[in-house]
Amino acid sequence: MMHVSSRALVKFLGSCLGLGLLVFALAFWWLTMPDQLKTGELSYAEPDPINGEQMFHAGSCAACHEADLRGGHELDTEFGVFRVPNISSDPESGIGNWSTEDFLNAMLRGVSPDGQHYYPSFPYTSYVRMQVQDVADLKAYMDSLPPVQNRVAAHELGFPWNVRRGIGLWKLRYLNAEPVVQLAEDAGADLQRGRYLVEGPGHCGECHTERDSFGGLRLQAWLAGAPNPDGEGKIPDITPTAREIGEWSAKDIAYYLETGFTPDFDTVGGSMVAVQENLARLSPEDRGAIAAYLKAIPASAAAE
Repeated sequence: MMHVSSRALVKFLGSCLGLGLLVFALAFWWLTMPDQLKTGELSYAEPDPINGEQMFHAGSCAACHEADLRGGHELDTEFGVFRVPNISSDPESGIGNWSTEDFLNAMLRGVSPDGQHYYPSFPYTSYVRMQVQDVADLKAYMDSLPPVQNRVAAHELGFPWNVRRGIGLWKLRYLNAEPVVQLAEDAGADLQRGRYLVEGPGHCGECHTERDSFGGLRLQAWLAGAPNPDGEGKIPDITPTAREIGEWSAKDIAYYLETGFTPDFDTVGGSMVAVQENLARLSPEDRGAIAAYLKAIPASAAAE
């Protein structure tokens, strides 16, 4: 029988451990690699800033990034403090030197121009459902707005959340371009448009849907309400079975989005004020489409 010394065994096990760690490191590096848009996914016509303005208001961009897009608002979360960036056309402190392709990768893949993952405090998990043309149009409109110099400080995150590369694993689980709500095959154009606006540019689920322990949306509780990220109260349930708006008609919802008045003549409040003011700038048809979608969410999409 071959005799193996304890020293040789320790050396062998050490080599196995080292090889295992190397394989793990390579697998982690490969799985977390930023996934940028391929050439075939970057096709769009001449950008239309008029449609881009509608996308800007649908997304209520000014609600988080300030009216002049200077950024700076702080989001104090359990993962750390995230700071909303400057997205004005300033080439130094904003995004004025970004190409349309840079903007598309940021919005649809959560990847920065220098190839790093963005944290999902930037709601690209919703924007991933947007059409490439609409995103290109949005960039064209934003480029037409005045530049504002304002250097926003970096996020303040502790370990392991400050390991940005790890977001690649998070994206494997949560970044999905498929619609949240499956509509009937014969669903009308208004319902399809409403789903697009709510689930994509409007990113309504980012506030109105609760999150799991990793910060991903619990899609089985889609739009069924969530804790207020600002720490006070709760973001309301806006599904058809909701106590808050369950008895509202689609016409009531559309009127609320236009005027800020509820059916009982109460008014919009809190962070929804800025959102409503932006949605009021959409066409009546788009507000009606949003309302139709909110009334058509199936029971399976509400909180259990």
